[in-house]
Amino acid sequence: MEINYNEEDRYYLAKKKVENIKGFYGNLTSFICVNILLIFINLYTTPNHLWFYWPLMWWGVGVVFHGLKVFEIFPVLGKGWEERKIKELMEKEEEKKNKWQ
Repeated sequence: MEINYNEEDRYYLAKKKVENIKGFYGNLTSFICVNILLIFINLYTTPNHLWFYWPLMWWGVGVVFHGLKVFEIFPVLGKGWEERKIKELMEKEEEKKNKWQ
């Protein structure tokens, strides 16, 4: 099913995508800055006990998934999935409405 969007809808979708990309880059920037600080703190205070890699690893996993979703590489939560889910929910709502009439 192909949806024909008018100019206003296309602008809204493009603006939303730009906001998502901006949010990803903000997340990536804070990930890099905070982890550089954590590495410095760890190596300065307890160089014999390295712990900085734990937040680096888990936050890094989150950043990767965030990037996959924002750039629509992750197929499970991509645009096609969203449209199918919206259609499914709308059909269920219509069935409920028709059931009680």
